[in-house]
Parts: sequence; structure tokens; C-alpha cells
Amino acid sequence: MSLRKLALVLAVVLASSRSARADVGVGLFVGEPLGLDVKIGLGQRSGLDLLFGWDTYRDAHANYGHVTYLVTPFIGHGESVNVPLRLGIGVALFDDGGNFGNNINVAVRAPLEIGLRFHSAPVEIYGELAFKITFIDTGRNNPAGDLDGGIGFRIFF
Repeated sequence: MSLRKLALVLAVVLASSRSARADVGVGLFVGEPLGLDVKIGLGQRSGLDLLFGWDTYRDAHANYGHVTYLVTPFIGHGESVNVPLRLGIGVALFDDGGNFGNNINVAVRAPLEIGLRFHSAPVEIYGELAFKITFIDTGRNNPAGDLDGGIGFRIFF
């Protein structure tokens, strides 16, 4: 996927996310996967997480993208931060060849995410651990079950 197409998709998603309470956060996720992260608030305790980037930082040629529906069953309230606990279900697409050509792999992912959402600034720092089950592996070189994770930050608009 070219950078121009990625920018167009991101612009369409951000422009169409104007609901009653649509927090839009843009940031970076570092770990496995590595990439640009966009979180769109769908309601008081639900959201859509989009990530575009690479499968790992070691394999910067392996394109990756996921869409995950997140729910927030618990929020801890502190003096200067809120601590949301999020659970999700989604789908991941990744390509071993690096150009989303013939080697597209498809996986289901189930993340657990814990964040620190600051009261004084529209910033969130979060950690995520996701169980990923690959059910379409065109190159037959990915494990059926895998654990992904890392840390990230988002700036909300």
C-alpha cells in the first residue's frame, strides 16, 4: 500500500468520524506490530482501533494492518489520570512479501489494553497484549497462534 493511499484512507476515516462523542486519537505503537495508530471513539465505552505499519520492527518489509473493536468494561479514576482497561476483537492483514500482493495473511486478534489517559493533556500512553490466530497463511510460514504486544501513545483531538 503506497503512502498516498494510506493518507487517503486515514483522511476519509478521520473525516467520517464525527459522531456525538467521537474522540479521535492519533499516535504510534511500538512493538509487534509497529505503526501509525488511530483510535476512533464510537461511544462512551467503545471504540475502533486502526493500525497501519509493519509486522515487526525487524522485518520493516512485512506490511501490516488491523482493525479492532474495543470495549472498556472498567475505568479506574485517579486524581490526574484515568486508567481504562479495554478488551477487543478484530482482524489483522499482513503480507510476508512486503507489498500486499499475493501473500496476504489473515488473522483474528483479541487484545487486552491498559491505558493512562491524562486529565491535564489530551494524551494517552497504553500497553497492549494481543493473542493472534492466523487462519489464512498463504506462505505457510507463520505460527497458527501468536502473541503480539507493545506500548504506544495517542494524542486526542
